[in-house]
Amino acid sequence: MIKIKVENLTHKYPDGTQALNGVNIDVVEGEFLAILGANGSGKTTLLKHFNGLLKPASGSIVLDNKELNESKSADVFRKVGMVFQDPNDQLIAPTVEEDVAFGPTNLNLSYDEIISRVNDALGLVKMKEFAKKAIHALSYGQSKRICIAGILAMKPEILILDEPTSGLDPEGVKTVMKILDDLNKEHGITIILATNSVDLVPVLMDRVAIMDRGVIVQEGTPREVFTDSGKLEGLKLELPQIAQLMEALRDEEKFPINSLPLTIGQARQELSHLINIVDSVKHAGSILPGY
Repeated sequence: MIKIKVENLTHKYPDGTQALNGVNIDVVEGEFLAILGANGSGKTTLLKHFNGLLKPASGSIVLDNKELNESKSADVFRKVGMVFQDPNDQLIAPTVEEDVAFGPTNLNLSYDEIISRVNDALGLVKMKEFAKKAIHALSYGQSKRICIAGILAMKPEILILDEPTSGLDPEGVKTVMKILDDLNKEHGITIILATNSVDLVPVLMDRVAIMDRGVIVQEGTPREVFTDSGKLEGLKLELPQIAQLMEALRDEEKFPINSLPLTIGQARQELSHLINIVDSVKHAGSILPGY
């Protein structure tokens, strides 16, 4: 089922910058979609259209078979929640529990329901023990998780995140991505994530859309998208690091690699396969050319 349908979407900022130039994309229910692109490609602008934070100059956005501009903003925000890149743009209350409670409180829910939602949301981002902590005392990574919790407390069907791992250390990246993977796979939340970090994409995402100069120039599975390093370079992107290594082994060292591995697990399988071939040939008393 298509949750969001975007057709010929354009947007121009007041200063004259043409940020979107006819975007077309479908977001499928339950998928984990990556919007990939260099800085300035239009990723953030596109995300802000998905829940009506920005209005299109032309084109249309359909949410659950209804034009977005025909829906009340409150109804859209309940369905589609957005986590901004900078936590300072989102956190507004003195304490963690007050901040996470802000959205449900504005839905005029009962006190018990608000408390239940706050506890559930903090549990989903592994931050329950921080409920009473002051917002200003949180680390950067903790602040990012509280931003996610604040949106989850609204019980959205679609979660949009703009560069959620930006500024995080490796452990922070791992924690946030594990949370998002669980939300998608165990709780059925459709996730749209904008990033320019290509190494994240093959591990978790179902589908990738690459943006350049305000349009989507390519989309497909990670396997389909990460096939042409030259084309990616032209878009100011590159292959995941493990794929770069395997490409060098194939092109420069003449390793017989037919399909580039995109993850460490895939690379391990490919190298194990090659080692087994070498061992088999040696055992047979032959010499494999190039080794």
